[in-house]
Amino acid sequence: MARRRPRAPDRAVFILYAIPAGILAGLLTGGRLDGLSSLRFRWAPLAVAGLLVQLVLFALPTGEALAAIGPAVYVGSTAAVLVALFVNVRLPGLAIVAAGAASNLLAIIVNGGAMPVRAETLAAAGLDPREGFSNSAVTTDPVLEPLTDVFAIPAGVPLANVFSIGDLLIAVGIAVAIAVAMRSAGSVAGS
Repeated sequence: MARRRPRAPDRAVFILYAIPAGILAGLLTGGRLDGLSSLRFRWAPLAVAGLLVQLVLFALPTGEALAAIGPAVYVGSTAAVLVALFVNVRLPGLAIVAAGAASNLLAIIVNGGAMPVRAETLAAAGLDPREGFSNSAVTTDPVLEPLTDVFAIPAGVPLANVFSIGDLLIAVGIAVAIAVAMRSAGSVAGS
């Protein structure tokens, strides 16, 4: 029997597939990597700050010390990223990313500050539930279950993890944003 690995600290692992997919789509449609330099993401420091807060909260040992305020910090940092996305919603693909982030934020809020996941979904990805505070929580009866982590990248696939429809939308939007930016070198988007 294969040994299951501990729960990944970051749900965004799934989204890492979006970057090479977007680059590949951009190249296959005649785009160039230097086109990415034309991408103008406003309020980037707010988005980066929100993501860094989540890194501190979930991927570093400091997160355990913040467990008492973890749900509020998670909601606040996710909301900060969503605000930055809304500011940039005119960029191709970012409306899709914002819809995914809003879906995730809604699921997190109505479920007490964590993204619900079923134990069976974790098992399908070959993951064990995390001890202590986590951005995902094993739940048997989540509110708005279709918006929660109901999907799994199966164990054995690189970066196997659980994900939500919101994560899927975020990944698709990122891939679209990259591919379009690669094709539209010289245009200044988001202004």
